Amino acid sequence: MNRLDLEATVAEKTAVNRKIVNEVVGAVLDTITDSLVKGEAVRLVNFGTFQVQNRPARRGKNPKTGEEIMIEVARRVSLKPGKHLKAAVNAG
Repeated sequence: MNRLDLEATVAEKTAVNRKIVNEVVGAVLDTITDSLVKGEAVRLVNFGTFQVQNRPARRGKNPKTGEEIMIEVARRVSLKPGKHLKAAVNAG
């Protein structure tokens, strides 16, 4: 499912105009993004928690040449699924 599919499904389930759904979905995603950029966790009850994790710098190898390289510090987003999401995925 992509964003357009999500918007269409939400519009259909709620009987709300698709243009309004588009704006709401966009606002939700922007708010989640802004919170994560600030380093804040986003907890959605019964769904899960989005959080930013810091990955330290480390050594790696270039797969083509085998040369050792330094991989820079990076931030990544993770989702820890909530109880209801886990149950739904495992039941289906």
